[in-house]
Amino acid sequence: MSLDENATTTDKEPEVENFDLLHRYWSAANYLTVAQIYLQENPLLREPLQVEHIKPRLLGHWGTSPGLSLIYAHLNRLIRRTSAEVLFVAGPGHGGPAVVANTYLEGSYSEVYPAVGKDLKGLRRLVRQFSTPGGIASHVGPATPGSIHEGGELGYSLMHATGAAMDNPDLIVACVVGDGEAETGPLEGSWKAPSFINPLRDGAVLPILHLNGHKISGPTVLGRRSNTAVASLLEAHGWDPVIVSGDDPTLVHPALASALDSAYASIRAIQSHARTEGVTGPARWPAIILRTPKGWTGPVTVDAMPVEGTHRSHQVPLAAVRENPEHLKQLEAWMRSYRPEELFDADGRLIAELTALAPDGDRRMGALPASRGVGSGDLAIPSLDRYALEAVPRGGVMHGSTKPLGEMLRDIYIDTAGDPRFRLFCPDETNSNRLGAVFEATDRCLLEPAATTEAALADDHVSASGRVMEVLSEHLCQGWLEGYVLTGRHGLFASYEAFAMVSASMTIQHAKWLQHARDLEWRQPVPSLNILLTSTCWRNDHNGFSHQGPGLIDTVLSLAGTVIRVYFPPDANTLLVTAEHMLRSKDYVNVVVIDKQEHPQYLTLEEAREHAAAGASIWDWAGNETSATTAGKDPDIVLACAGDVPTQETLAAAWLLQKHVPELSVRVVNVMDAMVLPPPEAHPHGLANEKFNELFTAGVDVVVAWHGYARALHQLLHGRSHPERFHVRGYNEQGTTTTPFDMVVLNKVSRYHLVMEALGRASGQFAGADQLLEHCRSQLDAHSRYIREHFEDLPEIRDWVWTQQ
Repeated sequence: MSLDENATTTDKEPEVENFDLLHRYWSAANYLTVAQIYLQENPLLREPLQVEHIKPRLLGHWGTSPGLSLIYAHLNRLIRRTSAEVLFVAGPGHGGPAVVANTYLEGSYSEVYPAVGKDLKGLRRLVRQFSTPGGIASHVGPATPGSIHEGGELGYSLMHATGAAMDNPDLIVACVVGDGEAETGPLEGSWKAPSFINPLRDGAVLPILHLNGHKISGPTVLGRRSNTAVASLLEAHGWDPVIVSGDDPTLVHPALASALDSAYASIRAIQSHARTEGVTGPARWPAIILRTPKGWTGPVTVDAMPVEGTHRSHQVPLAAVRENPEHLKQLEAWMRSYRPEELFDADGRLIAELTALAPDGDRRMGALPASRGVGSGDLAIPSLDRYALEAVPRGGVMHGSTKPLGEMLRDIYIDTAGDPRFRLFCPDETNSNRLGAVFEATDRCLLEPAATTEAALADDHVSASGRVMEVLSEHLCQGWLEGYVLTGRHGLFASYEAFAMVSASMTIQHAKWLQHARDLEWRQPVPSLNILLTSTCWRNDHNGFSHQGPGLIDTVLSLAGTVIRVYFPPDANTLLVTAEHMLRSKDYVNVVVIDKQEHPQYLTLEEAREHAAAGASIWDWAGNETSATTAGKDPDIVLACAGDVPTQETLAAAWLLQKHVPELSVRVVNVMDAMVLPPPEAHPHGLANEKFNELFTAGVDVVVAWHGYARALHQLLHGRSHPERFHVRGYNEQGTTTTPFDMVVLNKVSRYHLVMEALGRASGQFAGADQLLEHCRSQLDAHSRYIREHFEDLPEIRDWVWTQQ
């Protein structure tokens, strides 16, 4: 279509329609938004506005709110005309008062919060609770009905909307993208959604890019771009945009209504064609570019400075109403300009003719079942016996630990083919992470045309029907999964360990969402956000320093214990048991850390289940404390480990100690669930002190080989008896392109370093100790020389396997 720089309508003539009632509904939402920001009393201005009616602290954001309410009101109109199932995602950060106002007007807010009733008493409570102690925050967070998206940290709205639409064929997700938010990297990547939304099986995403021109104190990039340029940007990403622009409500209302009608017709036509004729490529999904003034209908000027249409309307346009009589007078005039006496009846209820504009029942956007996490039910997990590895001889079987998980995920895809409710999300690393068995059941999803060569198809398991979501963006993978699970489906995000830090802030925000959502009885528990960290720091010896970083562990361990879990399965069978648990769990952020390379396998499936249930166990077979000479006594030293490579090095250290210093009593403890380590008051999984001391004793020194940064483990041990006796070795930012064993040597977590630490910490003198110390130093020197000459590890390192002493 041709784009007029001054367009106020779409290319389709709007039908003749009276928008007076809709405009008044919009006015009611704007009025309640202002009231929430400013008032603590006199919610409908039934008496002249006084200083004592104003909150002592004015918090909140006005600038984006009129646009959000305008869109919400028009979506209500669309829903009433079509009975469409519409999920509303508000991207602009602090649009909370507008969305709360609209859910209150439609009645969904009072249903979940009966104390905020649809009368004058309820209105008073509505305004008093906003941004006040014991009340609600200014974001569209978990406490806001209809929301699956926290609007605090910007950039994630469109990816959440896309994830919500996946495998939700009847759903339309209307996603408002603010022009400030559009400057973020995650949002910029999100425009690629048309390449991944399959109209045959997915719902639709309707982006509404709201250009009001300004951020908190300056202009926005897209706000200053021409309509043609902005439309071209969206077109290049595969969207079919239309423009609605203006500051005259009499023109904007019919233009926006026409744009939404056209978008809905286009969405249904795309879906109908795909569901009858099939999919031949990416659809040209509709999008709307809405350009209206920031802070529209608010104060035009304040203290002789322009406000409406500028950054000065972003937060509280009249900031001194308690101190400045002119500001108070101007606020009252602003609020009365909406004519609240014509919008609400004598009892403080929205008048009937405006109430009738809202959809009914579950079609209200604040009451949509999908927004509460009502999805497609629990996920059936195949029997793990199909995939379990034989671990005989113990430690002597080498196998890629993530491969059996890939086989399990393959069968979940097969089992849910008729009722899709599971997806794997991975940034172009599914095969690399040894999960490629899933491609026996499905393909990578991409709706772009297939690539060919003269000889054969160049693509490997790529099709529009694929349900493995690979895109080279950790943000998109995690954001799609978050939208997917928050609307009740199940999934897994697999990432190289170091690069999961790209989306670490998203993990924090999701955990905060879950933490608050748990306190809301009206919200359904949702499937957990499951993050698999593989290609870990210890085995990125081939990729180098940039790929070596376990930082997400630290990030997650600092979050609320009610919602976070961190697992270090040491082998394939323990990983299977962990995956079974996390895919069945609800309301958690589960982080699982295990390497993709071949590693020794230690436990049978039955042993893996017992170990997982305990979270940490004494591996009697690996130590020697149960011999006749030490029975009933504490060991001389405890070797503890968490993670597959630290486990291997710990077992090798225990083997060396028992071989060379047999009189030394050694206990080996493997920690699979990191959250058993803190005291129970710090985390629900925390072991009681008695049980903790059964594992680690009450006073014996403990040498710990830890997968991540040592400081993270010290943090967990705070509050335990004599935490100073735990001597933790972990990754300490030493790395390069080198051999696998050199990585543990560089970070002083090798078997030789562990042995030397253990001998230095064990009390008493033991025959053979001095010789073993010399052997360790000699081996480290030999290692350094050998790898520089032969470019691989010493044979005695490469070929070592656990054997019973």
